[in-house]
Amino acid sequence: MSDLPTSPSAERNKQPILEVLRRTLGPQGRALEIAAGTGQHAVWFAAGLSPWLWQPSEADARMLPLLSRRVEEAALPNLQAPVLLDVTAPQWPAQGPAFGREFDAVFCANMLHIAPWAACAALMDGAARNLRPGGLLLTYGPYFEEGPEVPSNQAFDEDLRARNPAWGIRRLDDVAAQAARAGLALRERHAMPANNLLLVFAR
Repeated sequence: MSDLPTSPSAERNKQPILEVLRRTLGPQGRALEIAAGTGQHAVWFAAGLSPWLWQPSEADARMLPLLSRRVEEAALPNLQAPVLLDVTAPQWPAQGPAFGREFDAVFCANMLHIAPWAACAALMDGAARNLRPGGLLLTYGPYFEEGPEVPSNQAFDEDLRARNPAWGIRRLDDVAAQAARAGLALRERHAMPANNLLLVFAR
């Protein structure tokens, strides 16, 4: 068994997310994962979505050795070596040749609420630049919607903003409007465990 550190939340949500990906994505393609973190999602999804080619990326250079090691230990033929990628940078990835419109899907979990709002616009714009026509951007995490707020999400939002005023749970309508400005339309909304949502935007 690997001694690599793990994210308990990623361990809990990886299978429910995979089930939605299987229903939403086509039989094959190339996916870019933004903010892959520990790499648990990347390994799980690559294993469960073969023959999809899965490209993990991470903005924090300190996380890359952990992410690289998990990818190497998995030894999956359809899981590529991770790259350094900051969504707010003008080029994806940060090093080497820039990506083109070569991805059928871009996946991003649990980033928007622990990043400044500018990262949302950057994610949408970058996804639009790097998705093939008809490609999908899939985002996972907590969102505020119209109507009464879920108490657990409200408490989580207050905790996030206490840690960093630039953080916080985003309103779904605001995220969808930002996506629309980039040319991405909200196509599907999937309710997920622990009051999270998986949103599917189409280019």
